[in-house]
Amino acid sequence: MENRIYDEKNGLWYEKQGDYFIPCLSLPEGENKPIGIWGQRHLRYIKQHKRVFYANLLTYCKLNSYLANVDEQANNLFLRLVKELAEKENVTEELKASNQMLWVQKMNNIRNRAKEIVNAEMIYTV
Repeated sequence: MENRIYDEKNGLWYEKQGDYFIPCLSLPEGENKPIGIWGQRHLRYIKQHKRVFYANLLTYCKLNSYLANVDEQANNLFLRLVKELAEKENVTEELKASNQMLWVQKMNNIRNRAKEIVNAEMIYTV
């Protein structure tokens, strides 16, 4: 007897494992988009706190595209916030040229605030 058979009724291949025929099942290949830091943080959050949501995304092969989307949106929000806050507080190239340490302090402050906003609005919520 063969080790692999095809069932025309359901269109599945079966492979013999010991005395039984087990269906040869596999998940469809989804797009593998790169996931940045924001997507990885959100993944860690949904794995720990939103287990059913995580399992549903994983089951329907939508986890990677969902995380890539969250990562892209969070990154765009972060960059926009940094730019807007820097303009609002007059952190310019002139300040960078005249007083580098003050510029670094202000930009670090702005980036930290923007990071907290992105975390609160996008990463640690579903």
